[in-house]
Amino acid sequence: MRFSNPLKILLSAVVAIAAVCLGTLLAPAHHQSNAAAQAKSQGCPNDDSGLQLPAGFCATVFADGIGHARHMVAAPSGVLYVNTWSGRYYGNDTPPAGGFLVALQDKSGAGKADVNERFGETVQSGGAGGTGIGLYKGSIYAEINDRIVRYSLPAGSIVPSGSADTIVSGLPLGGDHPMHPFTIDAEGSMYVDVATATNSCQLKNRTLKSPGAQPCTELETRGGVWRYDANKTNQTFSTADRFATGIRNAEGFAIDASGRVFVTQHGRDQLHANWPDLYKPDQEATLPAEELLLLKPKGDYGWPECYYDQFVQKLVLAPEYGGDGGKTIGVCANKIAPTAAFPAHWAPNAMARYDQKQFPAHYREGVFIAFHGSWNRAPYPQGGYNVVFQPLGGDRATGQCEIFADGFAGAVKSPAGAAYRPSGLAVGPDGALYVSDDIRGRIYRIVYRGGAEAGAAQITPCPSLTAPAGSPVEAAAQPPEGTHPDAGAAAGNLPVPKGATREMVLLGERIYHGQVGGAACTGCHGESGQGTPLGPDLTGKNWLWGDGSYAGITKTITEGVSQPKQYRSPMPPMGGAQLTPDQVSALAAYVWGLSHRASPNRN
Repeated sequence: MRFSNPLKILLSAVVAIAAVCLGTLLAPAHHQSNAAAQAKSQGCPNDDSGLQLPAGFCATVFADGIGHARHMVAAPSGVLYVNTWSGRYYGNDTPPAGGFLVALQDKSGAGKADVNERFGETVQSGGAGGTGIGLYKGSIYAEINDRIVRYSLPAGSIVPSGSADTIVSGLPLGGDHPMHPFTIDAEGSMYVDVATATNSCQLKNRTLKSPGAQPCTELETRGGVWRYDANKTNQTFSTADRFATGIRNAEGFAIDASGRVFVTQHGRDQLHANWPDLYKPDQEATLPAEELLLLKPKGDYGWPECYYDQFVQKLVLAPEYGGDGGKTIGVCANKIAPTAAFPAHWAPNAMARYDQKQFPAHYREGVFIAFHGSWNRAPYPQGGYNVVFQPLGGDRATGQCEIFADGFAGAVKSPAGAAYRPSGLAVGPDGALYVSDDIRGRIYRIVYRGGAEAGAAQITPCPSLTAPAGSPVEAAAQPPEGTHPDAGAAAGNLPVPKGATREMVLLGERIYHGQVGGAACTGCHGESGQGTPLGPDLTGKNWLWGDGSYAGITKTITEGVSQPKQYRSPMPPMGGAQLTPDQVSALAAYVWGLSHRASPNRN
């Protein structure tokens, strides 16, 4: 469980180091005494954050307890909009009452939100929240479940009064990375992360010595960035809209002044755990690097065949695809290398370009990145749980990254022990930097009170990318998503029956899981069609009713099963839902695909 007990919280508060905010002001000699007095009076009297910051910076807790706060966006009015998330990633706990979207406003100017309004989908309406959120042409765009929607804001209100318009629907869910962060450029191009369902496209996800799928059909519908038009409604997820590929999980987005789009990438896990003959135990913690990528049309960044080895400063062949522990390059020579790299497993969850003038000029050519923190460095010390600054010059890194804000985790840097974990970033119109936490729903506000350049005078470099793992401190860890050997077995990987299309299978998956049409297939047949005491296994070749053909499955779904041979309860026609003929055909195509999927032991 991720929540610390009260004692841990108390201890972390006691040992946290207060931010140092008495930086030297750079002013002409005849103003120095006045400037020094002003700096002392301003100081950081209201800093209740517990964060460690460069000299001249101060932080306050802007809001607290708003739910599992993910990404954020600040409106020109100063209102901060936050998307919050729920579901199995957070123990299926009860989210705060109201919608998953939160509007926060500081009307008094005290550096704390005194207005907190919620809107959008609720648990009662079938929502589970999301990560992605954006602002375009005065409207709020937000991820909810398998879609991105748009809320129009009426004049004089910070929350919408009407329902949302769907911009794009049918985004893949499930697997290791079901979130859909996104960004929108000035022309309305909306870039959406459709992350991978698996760690490295193994035939059995996260399993000892399981080879990679050949080809990795998961890449048809996952593992890249898709592009849509933020001005158009009712777009549907399609393989045709892929913009770039080979990206395991691009949670952080930033657009520079020239319109270039940068994304962060979560590097793959478990090199030693799954390939102990090729990697030493400490390499579990030190490989591979996290990455900052410059997004290019039709660019291929290497996943799952390649990962970035910072020790050799190259993309190298992954063990699932014939790699030998970092020596062989192979096809990776033709993939796009990162713009910058960061220590392994720090988990970059958000990114923001600083485009205001409050911070010193040092911070205006680069990006801030929120690192959620590692789990996969165990049994060695964990890392991340901080916000760093990466200087950029055009499309290139101009130096090593810098630790900008630390102390979020408190006394224990681990997923289970951290008090707070950075998850989202936003830059306000006044130049403040906001950081969200997705454990307890805290929002931090960081401002600069020093002189023109004092904040850049005492930077703390990030650890060396080739630093050793350290001494073991805890037991080996498991992925926070759990180990799901069939995580990649989504509709995008299933065979398609003659007479159907890939799009029908994808729609059928959504119908099966209750996202379309109101059917309750999972209740009787299980989340993956594996069967339950209420309904038979749909993944094998033994059919209790019909012959297992596409036509036979369609007939069974349409007519139902009034007298089951081995189960007590009958299946009503269409599972008790009101499906259209096209939806029935799509559902039948998906069920047929489940039963005709290749054996996981077959290459």
